[in-house]
Amino acid sequence: MTNCLLRDLAALLAAAALWASPESLQKPVEKPREELLLNNAEIGRYGGQLVVSLRSEPKTLNPVTMTDNPSKEVIWRMMADLVHINRFTQQTEPALAKSWKVSPDGLRYTLKLRRGLRFSDGHPLDADDVLFSFQLYLDEKVHAPQRDLLIVGGKPIAVRKLDSETLVFELAQPYGVGDRLFDGFAILPRHLLQKAYSEGTLAQAWSLTTPPEQIAGLGPFRLKQYVPGQRLVLERNPYYWKADRKGNRLPYLDALVFLIVPSEDAQVIRFQAGDTDVISRLNAENYAVLERQQQARGYTMSDIGPGLEYNFLFFNLNDLAARSLPQIARKQAWFRQLNFRQAVSAAIDREGIVRLVYQGRAEALWGQVSPGNKLWANQALPRPPRSLDRARELLRAAGFSWKADGTLVDAGGDVVEFSIASSASNAERTKMAAIIQDDLKQLGMSVHVVPLEFRALLARVLDSRDYEACVLGLASGDGDPNGDMNVWLSSGPQHLWNPGQAQPATSWEAEIDRLMQGQLTARKYSERKRLYDRVQQIVAENQPMIFLISPHVLVGAKNGLGNFRPAVLDHYTLWNVEELFWRGK
Repeated sequence: MTNCLLRDLAALLAAAALWASPESLQKPVEKPREELLLNNAEIGRYGGQLVVSLRSEPKTLNPVTMTDNPSKEVIWRMMADLVHINRFTQQTEPALAKSWKVSPDGLRYTLKLRRGLRFSDGHPLDADDVLFSFQLYLDEKVHAPQRDLLIVGGKPIAVRKLDSETLVFELAQPYGVGDRLFDGFAILPRHLLQKAYSEGTLAQAWSLTTPPEQIAGLGPFRLKQYVPGQRLVLERNPYYWKADRKGNRLPYLDALVFLIVPSEDAQVIRFQAGDTDVISRLNAENYAVLERQQQARGYTMSDIGPGLEYNFLFFNLNDLAARSLPQIARKQAWFRQLNFRQAVSAAIDREGIVRLVYQGRAEALWGQVSPGNKLWANQALPRPPRSLDRARELLRAAGFSWKADGTLVDAGGDVVEFSIASSASNAERTKMAAIIQDDLKQLGMSVHVVPLEFRALLARVLDSRDYEACVLGLASGDGDPNGDMNVWLSSGPQHLWNPGQAQPATSWEAEIDRLMQGQLTARKYSERKRLYDRVQQIVAENQPMIFLISPHVLVGAKNGLGNFRPAVLDHYTLWNVEELFWRGK
C-alpha cells in the first residue's frame, strides 16, 4: 500500500518563486523542478538565530559513528532520513522518500525519492547516495552502531536500485516495525565520503576540525563555524527540501547556535540571563526555579508529562559459577525468590519518590512502558499501592523471619543485608536509592547505597557482574517495542539482570523471547500490541526489574518563538527546528 501524507501533494514547484539563499531572500529565483514537502505549521517569518546549549562538545559530526547525545543533537539538524517518525505525533511521515509500497508478503519495501533534491553543498541527490549510505551502515568493518537495526531474520537487509529515484529494500522476514525502520539513517553524500570509505578512513571523516565546505547533508542547516570549547554554529541550508504551505522554503531561521555549557546549573544561569533561547533535560528542582521567574524574565516553562524513560531497581541474577564472587552468590538465594522481589516492590513508596525526588513531576511505574508511550502501554497492568503488610506476608511465605530487634533474617538465620549501586553523577537515581534504603529498613533489611562513577557502574553490571542490586534507567528513542529488543530478549546485551544468556534461564524468559520474536514479524499493530501487552504482564508478574518512576519532560523557551512544540520523543525541543521562527524579531 502507498503511505503518503495528504499535505505532501507531490509539491511540484517548478514555476514557484523559491528562496535560493539567505542573501537573496528578497529575490525569488527559478529552480529546477523539485518535489518539496509542504508543511502545515503556522507560516513564519525569516531571520534571526536560535541559541541552545549542550552539556559537552560533540565527539563527531559523522552520522555513521555517532553514539553520544551532543553529537546526535547537532548532526540531526544537518541530516535527513528516508522516512521520518514525527516526534510529536509519534507516527511515520514521508521525508526524502515521498512514498513507499510494501509487498503483500511484507518482505519488500519499494521507496520513491523526491525529484530534484540537493545536498547542502548544492550537489544533486539520487538513489546512488542512498545505496552508498546503507553500504556504510551495513559494512561490518565500519562498526556503525545502527547496523544491528538492519539485521532482520538474522540477515542484513538487501538494498538495490531500480532507477535514479527508486530503491528496493528486501528483508529475510516480515518486520513488524514496518516503515519506522527507515527513520534514523541519515542519507549521506557519496561525492564527499566515497574516498574516505575506499581508503578505510571513514571513522576519521567529518571530525569537528573538518572544514565546513567538506561536510554536506540534507537537513535544514549546514555547518558554518566551530570554536573549540565554546560554540558550534550552523547556518540555513539554502537547498532544504521542505517549504511552508505558501511555497516559502524552510527553515525560517538564519542560524542555529550551540553553546558548550558543561553543567545543568550553568545552563539554567545562561537561560535566565537570556544567553540561550531554549532549555531542556532539566531536573525538577531547576525547573521550579525557572518556573517562578518565567513571567519576569520573558520565557515560558512547560511540563509536557512523562517521556519514555523508565527507572528501575534490579538484583544480580547472573550465573556466577565461573566468577569468584561468593558473597554475592550467597545473597542470590534471596534475589532469585519471586516472593522476595515482590516483597521489595510492595515496600517501595513510588509516590514518595515522585514527591520527594521529582516534586511531583514524574509518574509512578509498575511496568516498563511509560504512560507517555500511549501506543504501547498496557493499561490493564495492576498498580497496587505501597503495602508493608503485603511485603511481610510475602517474606514469611518465602521462609524469612524477624529477630526480636526487627532485623530480617533468612531461613538459615543470616541477616538480610545488601548494597544498591547507583550513578554518582545522577542525583535523582542516588536519591531514589536512598528512599528505597529507608523503605526496606522498615522491613528489617539493612541496605547500603553505593554511588559509583557511571562507567565503573556499567562495567560492574555488564562485565564483572560485581554488584548486588542497582538503580538504573533506560529510555527508548522511538517507543516501539523493537527498540528494546536488546533488553527483553534473554540473549540481549542489555538484558540487565543476566545479559547475553546462551539459553533463557527461566521458562518465563523463554516465553518473553517467543513473544518478542512474534511481535517482530507480526504486521498488524493490534497483533503486535496483544503480544507486547503479554510481555509487560510477564515482566510485572516476575519482577526481574522493579519499576519505579518515569520523569516528566521539562522544557522552556523564550517568549516569541513560533511553532515551538516540545515532544516526549527525543529530540524534545529541536525536532521541528525548520519550522521555528521569531515573532516580531
